[in-house]
Amino acid sequence: MAETTSSRPDQNRLLGIGLRIGATTCFAFMAATIKLGYQAGVSTPELAFYRFAFGLLPLLAWMAWNGNLGAWRTARPRAHVLRAAIGLTTMLLAFSALAYLPLAESTTIGFAAPLFAVALSALLLKEKVGRHRWSAVAIGFLGVLVVMRPGGTHVPPIGLALAIGAAFGVGIVTITIRQIGRTEGTQTTVLWFSLLSMLVLAALLPFYARLHAPGTWAILAALGLFGGFGQIFLTSSLRFAAVSVVVPFDYTQLLWAVLLGALLFEQSPPATTWAGALVIIASGLYTVYREHRLGREKPGTAAL
Repeated sequence: MAETTSSRPDQNRLLGIGLRIGATTCFAFMAATIKLGYQAGVSTPELAFYRFAFGLLPLLAWMAWNGNLGAWRTARPRAHVLRAAIGLTTMLLAFSALAYLPLAESTTIGFAAPLFAVALSALLLKEKVGRHRWSAVAIGFLGVLVVMRPGGTHVPPIGLALAIGAAFGVGIVTITIRQIGRTEGTQTTVLWFSLLSMLVLAALLPFYARLHAPGTWAILAALGLFGGFGQIFLTSSLRFAAVSVVVPFDYTQLLWAVLLGALLFEQSPPATTWAGALVIIASGLYTVYREHRLGREKPGTAAL
């Protein structure tokens, strides 16, 4: 049975929050496995390909569980091609940023994605954005500048540029999914994105693929599974609780990023990262609050 908003189960806030925390945990571990993959000598196209290849397993299981094995059917293939092109480019930017940045800094800058989405919704969709949300966007971007530490030497500029580009890309993906979601189910969108991206990445593998040790294959499998289950948990959380209820828990990913960065890579974020994170998180939460007050919550996700 295809997934529709009218067939949502009864609201269960605790379950929705639990699923959202599960999603952020999966994405934090996925980011850690990406960095481990880079340390093991895996190329970016390989990392992205196996993110989809191993992530396809939980996606297909999810479709079977919902009885939606016909999710591949669509009347808008061109829209999915556009979404896949933007999404894959964004993913490659995000993965590449992790090759240069500590987990905490990469995660913090990624929190700016909803702010880009607000700005883009006004510019591209002509949605009305009042002074309150524009102020939140401006303050959030000031938080990004704090993390970047202009003139500092904590993180390489190329990593910051890639992370900001990825956050901007996620903002565009959010707008794209919002448009596709008017006619397409979540599973259809994710399936087409996965298959089209795998097709492109498979064409690159002959140039980038290498033989890997068993431990490296374990990292690649974990990368895909964490990403696949994170996508399912993220989407499912919105079936049981409103956006304004679950989104604040997205920021628990920063705690995981700091913990994993310390345990796996001996990285500890400076005070400026924490300060910038607080500013970005506060502006993001205020944006969610305004969406809730205006009754404009949108049950979609732009997770990669």
